[in-house]
Parts: sequence; structure tokens; C-alpha cells
Amino acid sequence: MIPRRFEPFVFGFILSGLMSFVVSGIATLRVTGLVAGFPGLWLGAWLTAWVFAFPVVLFVAPVARRIVSRMMDVEGQ
Repeated sequence: MIPRRFEPFVFGFILSGLMSFVVSGIATLRVTGLVAGFPGLWLGAWLTAWVFAFPVVLFVAPVARRIVSRMMDVEGQ
């Protein structure tokens, strides 16, 4: 098992991987259509997107948490 202190990094790794997989698939499909070799094109786009998505998620997630926290109604719990 992975120690709890690495939870934000593991979460970011999985979230960025899944999101970049879906988004790159949609974007690749829109640009190329269902052409021969589509899975290879998608895989290439996904890996490139994931390289950028992972560090972005690590930096953006805390900011998003703070914004959501400020939007929540503290008295309405």
C-alpha cells in the first residue's frame, strides 16, 4: 500500500490520467473521425496531454478546493 502522505499525488495522477484520456479521445475523434489507426493517434495525444495535465492538476486542485470552500454555505450545514 501507498503511505497516506502521498494521497494528493496519487489522486492527481489518477484524476489527470482519466480526464486527459477522455478529453484527448474526444478531441482526437473530432479532428480525425474514426480513421484507421485511431487508437494509436489517441494514445499519442493522451500521453502528451497527461504529461501536462498531471502537474497542472497538482497546482490547480488546491486552488479549486479553496474556491469551493468559499462558495459553500457554512451556516447551512
